[in-house]
Amino acid sequence: MRPALPEAVVGNVDHCCGAGRVRGVMCFNCNSAIGKLGDDPDAVRRAAAYLEGTSWKPTLLAPGVCRLPS
Repeated sequence: MRPALPEAVVGNVDHCCGAGRVRGVMCFNCNSAIGKLGDDPDAVRRAAAYLEGTSWKPTLLAPGVCRLPS
């Protein structure tokens, strides 16, 4: 699924630096964010988990016993 472009925004061509191929067109902010995260899908998932507030929450193992994320 590709990010939607706001109507008034000119798209930026996103490309894979390693393979040199074009992946698609997206807004500048999304393209820049992906590049700053090193084109690493795991880094993008960790950033999304942080924004959603799930990366820092403890896991309940038993009543009163929690495991903190590592």
